[in-house]
Amino acid sequence: MGKTVTEQILADHLVDGELEVGTEIGIEIDQVLTQDTTGTMVWLQFEALGLKEVEVDLAAQYCDHQTYQFDFKNTDDHRFLRSAAGTFGAHFSRPGNGICHQVHKERFAKPGATLLGSDSHTPTPGGLGQLAIGSGGIDVSVAMGGAPYYFEMPEIVNVRLEGELPPWSTAKDVILELLRRLTVKGGVGKIFEFTGPGVETLTVPERTTITNMVTELGATTSIFPTDERTRDYLQRLGRPEDYVLLQPDSDAEYDDEISVDLSEIEPLVAAPSMPDKVVPVREVAGEAVEQVIIGSCTNGGYEDILASAKMLEDRQINPATEMIVAPGSKQAAELLSREGWSAEMMAAGVNFSEATCGACIGVGHVPGSNSVSVRTFNRNFEGRSGLENDAVYLASPEVATAAALTGELIDPRDLAAELDDLAPPGIEIPDTFDGSRADLITPEEAVDDEPIRGPNIGEVPLRGPVGADIAGNVLLKMGDNITTDHIIPAKGDILMYRSNIPKLAEFTLSRVDETFAARAMEADGGVLVAGENYGQGSSREHAAMCPMYLGIEAVLAMSFARIHRANLFNFGILPLVIDEETYEQIEQADQISIEEDVAGAVLAGAESFTINANDEWTAEAALDATHRERDILAAGGRLSHTRQLAASDESQPAD
Repeated sequence: MGKTVTEQILADHLVDGELEVGTEIGIEIDQVLTQDTTGTMVWLQFEALGLKEVEVDLAAQYCDHQTYQFDFKNTDDHRFLRSAAGTFGAHFSRPGNGICHQVHKERFAKPGATLLGSDSHTPTPGGLGQLAIGSGGIDVSVAMGGAPYYFEMPEIVNVRLEGELPPWSTAKDVILELLRRLTVKGGVGKIFEFTGPGVETLTVPERTTITNMVTELGATTSIFPTDERTRDYLQRLGRPEDYVLLQPDSDAEYDDEISVDLSEIEPLVAAPSMPDKVVPVREVAGEAVEQVIIGSCTNGGYEDILASAKMLEDRQINPATEMIVAPGSKQAAELLSREGWSAEMMAAGVNFSEATCGACIGVGHVPGSNSVSVRTFNRNFEGRSGLENDAVYLASPEVATAAALTGELIDPRDLAAELDDLAPPGIEIPDTFDGSRADLITPEEAVDDEPIRGPNIGEVPLRGPVGADIAGNVLLKMGDNITTDHIIPAKGDILMYRSNIPKLAEFTLSRVDETFAARAMEADGGVLVAGENYGQGSSREHAAMCPMYLGIEAVLAMSFARIHRANLFNFGILPLVIDEETYEQIEQADQISIEEDVAGAVLAGAESFTINANDEWTAEAALDATHRERDILAAGGRLSHTRQLAASDESQPAD
């Protein structure tokens, strides 16, 4: 039987297990990336593991979340990250150089290679044929040291593309259509592989827009085959030697198939406040818009901003609407400036921001009260913009720019019918991406040879081995789709403590219950209860690390998001799956205990645990875990487990 593109890459990198759906596999990692809000812990854990040098082909440290450096803690973090990259052998992208996914795509992404990143949108280079997966920071630390990355072999879904996008419809609308069909849970346990005649009609930037936002489906990753468009794009990037032809075998078999006719795609938006609340723009036309932002790792490239610039040429934005451009990379901004498009947009009333994640995580450009913001981002979780009860729509650059011109949501096709000289901008790629590399420091150019720690750089918190008894109050009962933004908010005044866990833990679940952290500290332990898809969103391991620090021993949920589930194991928290009846029966403040010897049952392979509530009723909860995950849990987390393995290896006699 032939192989899919995904299976070809996995087979080339497989070091443990078999490519059978639902079984655990270990793969070799070629490249890793991390960013500034997750990177400090990645490097602190790398040190704590006793590692001295990066062992993968390429490691890259980006500074893209806290670029404004509005506190010395941010600047100290960046100095520490620069010094760690220099000490251990990673590339360092300075603050302002751009968002990790955009810069990595421009500089390093390689077809056929594997990439592991401590950011959930790491799958972006899948549009270039790279198998890229987001994970928690400790997984990146271990992979950087040369160890395999382990995960459950997902189903491979064939997304067959037919036809060609009509004018004014975009790649953003393609992924919004998939979210409309499948929801934010529709990709859990799956890899989406794009095939069909429609693939060749999409440029690489369009493909990476789709693979970037497949993350919102909850998927492990997504990937496109490579072709002449891929070769051409790498040529323009100045990296023709990185091209590899990747096509599925003619007899490849997939676990499922979805068909998308590109010719039927229309302009769409994701309405507040979830990426899967997708409707045609015409259904919400007329909604007043006070803010428009073009940017993010989804639609912040040269070609995205250029499309907006063409629509704004010789025009001005609506007086009641503010419009901001936040480029995905400094290179994109540099090219647009050289060509005069930045000046054209400024003349139209647009303000330019730094090349940063910024507004996407609620740092800067927070919308006004009781207003609508239209953004080309990938997430519109409630409050993520920095304003609780916000109203953020996700859209393509074309839809967003149409809103800026009119001051309201409008289908760009309808705007074009009103303005005779408004033509579809299409996708235009420069002949060469020849921006400066001044802000990218290679390992050979490193300016530091030892880590530099400011006063906000803390230690890696550790938990002891899981004990026999787990018991405590239900400190918080939550609903469905609790995101990592709920667990650890990404606001600027909180982000600065990502390397200071005792302080950061004070904000744990504050967006759900401001009293939670204080109550958890007083309780000295307890459990959390949640509905479906607990831990959706970011890869931030702090969403498991901080509850661990506060003494949380178990989370009972109806289902878990992939990366967060792994992070719970990595920090010694027991993730148990409960059914809807049990969820409904549990009340906040109930006294919960697990009747089994937890440590013994975990190591013995127990798949079911009995939870006792108030000594009044019992129910069964499931633990779906591999032998490796059970060993990690029993050890108290990935760091402790890896240290144990290293000590065991050192104690063995040499051959």
